[in-house]
Amino acid sequence: MPAYWVARSKINDPVEYKKYTDLIPAILAKYGGKVLARGGRHQIMEGPDKFHRFVVIEFPTFEQGVACFTSDEYNRAAAFRRGGAGEVETIIVEGGEATKR
Repeated sequence: MPAYWVARSKINDPVEYKKYTDLIPAILAKYGGKVLARGGRHQIMEGPDKFHRFVVIEFPTFEQGVACFTSDEYNRAAAFRRGGAGEVETIIVEGGEATKR
């Protein structure tokens, strides 16, 4: 069953944040991740307007999504944004009955 990595972020330092985003495509590919939406047009319907960038990535399984996020290579890349270049909230959610239809 597929799982979805859903992240919302606020970029504080675009130069440092780009060092993170430049590394991500190869890491996602290693774990079967496929970007479904990234940084496109959005409208906040409810909740705080703190975040201005939204990303949805599909993984073949929940376990592959978690393995990607907890991998050494992802954590090395994320260090560029975790030092203050960005603020991010990330969840991984398994597709439910709706994804089986």
